[in-house]
Amino acid sequence: MTLSNPSELIGTDRLEKQLETNGHTTVSDQEMRNSIRTLLTELGEDPDREGLRDTPKRVSKAWQFLTSGYDQSLEELLNGAIFNENSHEMVLVRDITLFSTCEHHMLPIIGHAHVAYIPNGKVIGLSKIARICEMFARRLQVQERLTGQIADALQEVLKPQGVAVVIEATHMCMVMRGVQKPGSWTTTSAMRGVFADDARTRQEFMGLIRHSPQFH
Repeated sequence: MTLSNPSELIGTDRLEKQLETNGHTTVSDQEMRNSIRTLLTELGEDPDREGLRDTPKRVSKAWQFLTSGYDQSLEELLNGAIFNENSHEMVLVRDITLFSTCEHHMLPIIGHAHVAYIPNGKVIGLSKIARICEMFARRLQVQERLTGQIADALQEVLKPQGVAVVIEATHMCMVMRGVQKPGSWTTTSAMRGVFADDARTRQEFMGLIRHSPQFH
């Protein structure tokens, strides 16, 4: 569990770089298709056979979507959805479905994010919390970095009393290859502000995400 302030973990320059959300080098669609065609050939396949003829086009389109978070910015994503509100109680959005891609093997990471913050005069539209999770997830990732990026982004845009993020996910690189352990889950957390400093606040958050919601 990360209990330190972000400023203690990384310098200002590195924090700003971590929160950068655009400036991604664009590769042409045709270049991607050519690379996928080469991969199919190297695997011993015939990229011109009927079942694979359109695969480079489909895979290129899929990867452009799966990595679209590189081309998004927090400013554009938020679109002004930050509001002045005299609220100082915890806001929690839990069980946000998350799909990302492991940067080591380029295989899926599938799980849920639980995100909470305690306002300090400003609140954010609830859907934007899920959008922030999506933006950082739609990149090549490691779960530890993804968790911290979500926490640091909310801390940056809201300047709240604190932010807490927990991600629970399964990694296909552990399920489909290597140790081949289906059913294994990885949990990471990032605590900022009062969630790092106050054990009672942290325990309240952990207790809330431990409870299974009964929505019908």
